[in-house]
Amino acid sequence: MACRISELVLECADPERLAAFWNEVLGYVELNREDDGSIEIGPPDVGFGGQRPTLVLSPSSAPRTGKYRLHFDVSATDRDQGAELERLLALGARPADVGQSGAESWHVLADPEGNEFCLLHARLRPL
Repeated sequence: MACRISELVLECADPERLAAFWNEVLGYVELNREDDGSIEIGPPDVGFGGQRPTLVLSPSSAPRTGKYRLHFDVSATDRDQGAELERLLALGARPADVGQSGAESWHVLADPEGNEFCLLHARLRPL
């Protein structure tokens, strides 16, 4: 038997702000809050253990140094890439430069705390 990714943990300065952002991006809802200020978000009506991993926004006062070795790739499910890019920018994402050439089929963005993620060209079916 193999493992499955059940949740991703992202350390951040403002879990509340990032939870709101990623809830809108992914169509997630708040699932749980811990005493340490962590907020877990995930798919509505499924929660932890479903087909999609949950996301835990964990408070940290440590400054981020350098580029993360892991980032999220997202794909639109109900619109084309251009329309989804507009939506993400309106939610607070911003373009990020990680050395791309400009010929890529994806867009590199950063969430409100500067965590890079990519909006892929491929459109996926909703789960």
